[in-house]
Order: sequence, then C-alpha cells, then structure tokens
Amino acid sequence: MQLLHIDSAITGNASVSRQLTARTVAAWVAAHPGTTVQHLDLVADAPNHFTMDSMSPRTGQTEGLSETQQRENAVSERLVSQFLAADVVVVGAPFYNFGIPTQLKAWIDRIAQPGRTFRYTASGPEGLAKGKTVIVVSSRGGVYSTSEGGRALEHQESYLQTVFGFFGITDVRFVRAEGVAMGGDAKSAALASAERDIEQHVRTGAAAPVAEAA
Repeated sequence: MQLLHIDSAITGNASVSRQLTARTVAAWVAAHPGTTVQHLDLVADAPNHFTMDSMSPRTGQTEGLSETQQRENAVSERLVSQFLAADVVVVGAPFYNFGIPTQLKAWIDRIAQPGRTFRYTASGPEGLAKGKTVIVVSSRGGVYSTSEGGRALEHQESYLQTVFGFFGITDVRFVRAEGVAMGGDAKSAALASAERDIEQHVRTGAAAPVAEAA
C-alpha cells in the first residue's frame, strides 16, 4: 500500500495541520504494516501557479513547446503520477481566508488533468482516480461546522470534497480541528476531537481497490 502525505501549512512547526498529518500517517502505518510513505511538502516544494505555460501541453500542443512549457509540464507530470500511484492520500489543509492555501490549490491545478484524473463523456464528467482513500486533515482557528452561517463561509472542506469527488474518489474522510485559536481549552478540545477522528479512520482502513477493466 502506498500513502502520499501532503502538507501545505506555511507555519512550520507551529502548524496544527502538520502536527495532525504526522499523527495520522504514523497511526496508519502502525495499523497497516508494509505501507510505504512519500511526503510532499507544498511549501518547501511548491509548484508554480497555473499559467498558459502549464496549460499548453494539455490543449493538444505537443510540438514546438518552449523550454518553460516543457519544464512546467514535467512538474505536472511528476505530481499527477505521484498522486495516481497512491492508495491513500493524507492532505494537510489549514483554513486560510475561508479557503485552502494557494500552494494546495496550485497542486490541485496540476493534477486536474483530462485523461488522467477525469474525462468528459457523452453523459458528463467521469472521475478516473477511483478506489483511493483521501483523509483531509482540516485545521481552523474558529468554529465553522456548527452553524448555517459558518458553513456558508467555509470553502475548505467543501471544496476538497468536491474536487476529489470530481476525480472519482468516493472515500473522502476528514480529521477536523476547529477553534484552535479560541483559547487553550478550545484548542485542547479540538485536538482531542481530531485524535478521535484519526483513530476512527485508521480503524476503518482503506477503500477497496477498483478492479481494472478487462
């Protein structure tokens, strides 16, 4: 089993999401011996934001690519291949300005590739990355999950649920720590809740792999 561990928080050792992704990965490996782990730090190794140089090879252009286009395409190919090879993906997703870090969005833009992670058919889009388990480690300074107004402001978990679903992934789980900036007691409660989420997800195990078409 291959596990891809992704971090995107800019706050280094002070990051709650980094602390919890590390806990999640360690617990998963302990419960599932033989799991191999790759770590992708999107702050230390951030892909450039999506541009036409990144897009050109996806529009059918294969000849006359500039050096920049070839380089950007190589980055996208490395990232999408790494993602597709993983059985389990643990994504650290802190809550920045009602959404996700730009580094994480840049990664998503690179792996959202027609013919690799999705395709359009006569009946609509079809995800091509089926059979994976994605565990999103969500950290938030405030509390957004317990009210209609809070949920309306939240474009973090909802966005990730949507985009991974678009890729065909139906097993998307959340480890949530919210209210971590609301005082010591609130942070302790948030971390305890996240630990319970980790225990539950690790105990459940991974999604069953999708059988290859004959």
